[in-house]
Amino acid sequence: MRLPKYKYSVQTDPDRSAKASARGIDVSRKAAREVCNTIKGMTIHQSIEFLEAVIDKKLAVPYRRFKKNVGHKSSVIGWSSGRYPVKAATEILRVVRNLENNAENNQLQLDKCRITHAVTLQGTRQQGMFYRAHGSSSPKMRQFIHVELVAEVAEM
Repeated sequence: MRLPKYKYSVQTDPDRSAKASARGIDVSRKAAREVCNTIKGMTIHQSIEFLEAVIDKKLAVPYRRFKKNVGHKSSVIGWSSGRYPVKAATEILRVVRNLENNAENNQLQLDKCRITHAVTLQGTRQQGMFYRAHGSSSPKMRQFIHVELVAEVAEM
């Protein structure tokens, strides 16, 4: 049995960068996109602290694109509307910790590593059935996502 081989959507220098990805995560793609856009540009330690604060509901993730009917939060920095996507933050935190371990394995300086590429991609779909009254049913699709993170050593 051959396993699928995934490529990253960005090419980087392997001597100055570290990569991590997660495939087939059962998380809201909209929430994961907003979390990834928020941690892009942060250092690895800043992103870990931010995601742990989101999981503890101390800091909210700003919702910039999918902001319709999203309430204002006082803990959002630089934006008004936001939420606490705990499930998405938990899964992306696992990928960030994996990225941290990969950066240590590549002998990169963790205090200078910034997340330069954080993206969510459309994954597979799983069809299910939503059972209705009188013996009928409707189709139901579950959407999975892929998350890619790349950290590079920043020029000082």
